[in-house]
Amino acid sequence: MVTTIKVSLPDGSAREFPAGATVFEVAEAIGPRLARATVAGLMDGRLVDLRTPITGDVELRIITEKDPEGAEVIRHSAEHVLADAVKRLWPGTPIDAGRQDHSEKYQYDFRFPRPFRPEDFERIEEEMRRILGEDLAFERTEADREEVKRVMSERGEDIKLKRLEDIPEGEAITLYSHGPFLDLCRGPHVQRTGQIGAIRLLEASGAYFKGDERNEMLQRIYGTAFATKKELDAYFARLEELRRRDHRRLGRELDFFSFHPEAPASPFFHPRGTVVYNALLDLMREKYRAYGYEEVITPQIFDVELWKRSGHYDNYREDMFFADSFDEVEERSSSVKPMNCPSHCLIFGSGAHSYRDLPRRIADFGRLHRYERSGVVTGLTRVRTFAQDDAHIFCTPDQIEPEITALFDFIFEIYALFGFEDVKVYLATMPEKAMGDVAVWKHAESVLARVLEGREDVNFTMNPGEGAFYGPKIDFDVHDALGRAWQLATIQLDFQMPERFDLKYVDSDGSEKRPVMIHRAILGSLERFFGVMLEHFGGDLPPWLAPEQARVLPITDAVNDYAEQVAGELRARGLRAEVDRRSEKLGYKIREGETMKVPYLLVVGQREAESGTVALRLRHRRDEGVQPLETVVDRIERAVSTRSLEL
Repeated sequence: MVTTIKVSLPDGSAREFPAGATVFEVAEAIGPRLARATVAGLMDGRLVDLRTPITGDVELRIITEKDPEGAEVIRHSAEHVLADAVKRLWPGTPIDAGRQDHSEKYQYDFRFPRPFRPEDFERIEEEMRRILGEDLAFERTEADREEVKRVMSERGEDIKLKRLEDIPEGEAITLYSHGPFLDLCRGPHVQRTGQIGAIRLLEASGAYFKGDERNEMLQRIYGTAFATKKELDAYFARLEELRRRDHRRLGRELDFFSFHPEAPASPFFHPRGTVVYNALLDLMREKYRAYGYEEVITPQIFDVELWKRSGHYDNYREDMFFADSFDEVEERSSSVKPMNCPSHCLIFGSGAHSYRDLPRRIADFGRLHRYERSGVVTGLTRVRTFAQDDAHIFCTPDQIEPEITALFDFIFEIYALFGFEDVKVYLATMPEKAMGDVAVWKHAESVLARVLEGREDVNFTMNPGEGAFYGPKIDFDVHDALGRAWQLATIQLDFQMPERFDLKYVDSDGSEKRPVMIHRAILGSLERFFGVMLEHFGGDLPPWLAPEQARVLPITDAVNDYAEQVAGELRARGLRAEVDRRSEKLGYKIREGETMKVPYLLVVGQREAESGTVALRLRHRRDEGVQPLETVVDRIERAVSTRSLEL
C-alpha cells in the first residue's frame, strides 16, 4: 500500500507527501501566501479541485486567481453563487445546471414561472454580493448514488435527479456546498465565496432542458466574474472594443458588404468593398510575379469522379455542394468545387515535364463553395462561397526545402504589410482520418520538421493529429490588434495526390519520377482575411487599401470647380478621390469623412483656390494646416505606393 507520494513542481523540484494529501495541502507546504491564493490544481495536465486527494506520483501546478485557469474556476464558482441567490430570493426554485465552458461566462438554468427581467437582475446581483461578503467556504463531498437521490429528493430538485441518471455507473459523484446551498457538480471550485471578487449578470433567455425542444422550457441567466473589479471593468472595455471593431458592423457602416437570405452565408461585396477586395488581389498578383507564380483559371463544376480520385469524396463530401446535371445519354453527378488542388493536378498532368521545368507554381483565385452548417457561419469569417489566394507548387524532392523556405519569406513579407508581427507557427501531423502509407506520412513530417528547425527566426509548436487528410502541414496563426489569434497561412506537403493523378516528370537520368505537391495559402480565404483585417484595423484601413483614399471638401459652392481640379490631380496619380459637393456645413462634411474613415480630408476655400493649396486633415487627427497641393498629392501617393501603414 502506497504511504507516500512524490509531487513534481513546475520549477523542477519534487516533494514527498503522505498519500491522500490534497492540492491545497501541497500549496500550504510551499507557503501561506500561495495557499491563500490557490483556487485549483493542474495535476498531470488536468484541472482538479484544490480539495482533491493525491493518491500517486504526479506533476502538479498550483492554480491561483491570476492564472487563466483560475479565472475559469472563479466563474464556475460564481455560477453556484448565482443559483444560491435565486433560491434565496425565490425559495423552492428547482435548478438545472451550469455550463462546461467557463472561459468567459457562466450560466444557470432554472424552472421559473416567467422570463427573468432587468429588475430581477438588480435583486439577484445584490444578493450575490451579499453571499460573496459572507465569505462562505466551498466544501466537496463524495457520495454514493442512493445518498444523492435521497438528498435531492428531500430538496425537491427533480431536475437534478434526471442529471444524476447521466452519470455513468462507477464514476465518482461529488456534491459541492457553500452555506446552505448544495449542488451536484464535478467542480472545481475556489476555497471561499470571498475569492470571487467581482460579478456581473449579462442577459437572460429561455432554454430547453438538455437543449432538446421536446423537453420543458427553463429560464437561463448568463453572467461573468473575475477576481477583481479592475479585471471585470477591463473585460467590459474589451467587449466594447470588440463591438466597435466587429467587421459585420463596420461592413454595414462603411458600405463594404451585405448578406441576404436569398444566398445564405454568401457575402455581397458593394463597390466600396470590392475596391478593397481587389486591392488584396492586386497585392498577391504583384507578389506572384516576384516569386515566380503562374495564375490559372479553372472550372467551378466537376464530375464527381474527380473528387473520388482525389480522395475528397471519401474524406470531405459532407462539406461539399453536389448537383445533378443531365446530358443526352445519362444523369451524371457533379459537384461545385470546394478547393482547387485536383484541377491543378489536371493542368500539370496535361503536358510532359522535365526536371528542368520544376518547380512549377500554379496560383488560382477561383471561387470555391463549401457547405458550412447554418449554426457556425458568421459574417465574413465563416461563409459558404469564397476565394483563396491558393497555389500549388509541383517540385522535385530536393526542391521541397528551398521552396518552403521561400514561402516563409513570402508569408512574413505579406503579414508585415498589415502589421501582423506576432505570428505563431504550428506543425500539424497525421490525423486519424488520413489516406496513404504511414511511412510516407512520417517522411513528410520529418521534412517539414527539418525545414522548421533550420530557421533561426521561427519557433514552432507541435499540433499532433491536426494535419490535412492527404499530408502534414505548417499553420500560421497571426495575432491582431486585440491579441486574438487567427489561423491564416498554411503550407501542406502532399505525396498522395501526385500518386492518385499519376503525375510525372522526367529526371536528369531519363527516368520518370513523381513530383511532390505543396499546397499553400497566405491570406487564406480572402473573405475571412477581409473580416480579420477590418477588425484588426478597426475599419481604419491604411491608405493603399482604403476605398476612398482622399476626399475634397469645398467650403462653399463657389470653389467646387477648384475642388474638382484637386480631385483630378489626385486621380491623375492613380489615387482614389471624391469631392463632397453637398451644400452642408464644413463641420458636417468633416464628420461624414471621419465616419467613412477616409484617410485624407482636403479642405478648400477661396484662399486655397487662389493660392493652389489645400488645408490637410488626417483621419482622426487635427488640421495639419494649409499646404501646397503638389506637396499633399506627393505625400498621399508615397503612402499608397509604399503600402505604408502610416498616413
